[in-house]
Amino acid sequence: MLLIGWFINVTLAEILALLDGVLVSEGADLDTEVEFACGADLMSDVLAFTHAGTLLLTGLTNPQVVRTAEMTGIKAIVFVRGKKPASETIALAQDKKIPLLTTRFTLYESCGRLYTRGLQSCGLFDLGHKAQEQGPDHATRGQA
Repeated sequence: MLLIGWFINVTLAEILALLDGVLVSEGADLDTEVEFACGADLMSDVLAFTHAGTLLLTGLTNPQVVRTAEMTGIKAIVFVRGKKPASETIALAQDKKIPLLTTRFTLYESCGRLYTRGLQSCGLFDLGHKAQEQGPDHATRGQA
């Protein structure tokens, strides 16, 4: 575990334990660490707000989720609410070496469990921080 402020990197093994999860992918390295987590069902939000090294939590199980993960450098995907991905999605993730996990918990509870453990959010959290560093005029520019 690498401490970042009070935030930490979390391994896939720890994520499985925290979310009472099931590993869908064969041969996934459970020592893989993620730095951020993002909960989203809109892949446009994932494209806009995630970073490489992120864990994606979603209720979508189609192959587009894996394609989006590949484009953004997402390290692993957790399907929430007990959702199971189709064989096509599993095969694509296997090919792209993106581990798939499932949990019975909702998106809200899953994200809360990970945040409480110390895994930081991605996207808007970072954008707001950058805006604050650039000063109040930059953060409010263009807003009516």
